[in-house]
Amino acid sequence: MATGHEEVINHAPTAGEYIAHHLTYFNGTGAKQTKLIDFGLLNYDTLLWAIVLAVLGGFILWLAARRASAGVPGRFQGAVEILVEMVADQAKGLIHSAESRKFVAPLGLTVFIWIFMMNAMDFLPLDLIPEIWKGLYGSMGHDPHHAYMRVVPTADINATMGMSIAVLLICFYYNVKIKGIGGWSHELVSAPFGTSKNPILAVVLGVVNFAMQIIEFSAKTISHGMRLFGNMFAGELIFMLIALMGAAWTGANLPSVLLFLGHVVAGFSWAVFHILVVALQAFIFMMLTLVYVGQAHEGH
Repeated sequence: MATGHEEVINHAPTAGEYIAHHLTYFNGTGAKQTKLIDFGLLNYDTLLWAIVLAVLGGFILWLAARRASAGVPGRFQGAVEILVEMVADQAKGLIHSAESRKFVAPLGLTVFIWIFMMNAMDFLPLDLIPEIWKGLYGSMGHDPHHAYMRVVPTADINATMGMSIAVLLICFYYNVKIKGIGGWSHELVSAPFGTSKNPILAVVLGVVNFAMQIIEFSAKTISHGMRLFGNMFAGELIFMLIALMGAAWTGANLPSVLLFLGHVVAGFSWAVFHILVVALQAFIFMMLTLVYVGQAHEGH
């Protein structure tokens, strides 16, 4: 005879429970992170898929380089060459130092492919990997209801903000490398409002200029990471809502049929549109990376 406790565990999840489960990270606590960045908590699923896709992206580029030939390129080599030329042209227009482009252009290509692949995880069937993980988690002796797994790393603000902070650090590096510590320090207190020969006014302007520089760097970094996170999180949530339309089947009746048809039409339409979102967000993040690094090469 089933107890009341078992009935609670085995009941079909409500729409809210379904979404909450899919929005919870696998971090050993079953917690949905609400802080912007929680340095005391690691989302293992975000780290796992980010690393796996980084290795896969690197392997694809290595394979393209190994198979490259001087003759007529095949489709695979042609596609990679188009990407390489596209990023190289963008880097050349934004970063005038040929020496810097030797590092920044490959960085931009890596960023684009890596983010594109992480974004593209949204195209997998919503419950495919979570259900596989649930079976594995249960086979290890754990409660399968606590088998959380999110497979889109860019829908985790910790990942996107981590990448944007990495770009900020690269900008700091080039500011020091190109302008020197003294030159960049002077720029921090003299731009954008300039300075003055009057000592008191020079101090006031220095404080204001430094505050404006900090605001500028902070705004760039936060918006850089938040833009990617916001778009991918919204896309992930919409896929969940569309999946719930198909799960609302209660029998061969008109409401169920209409909901299922809506699920098919909305799912196909959103998937097609989301292809543009996935590629566009990867391109925007890459372009902003090149723009910010290019700005680090220029003086105010």
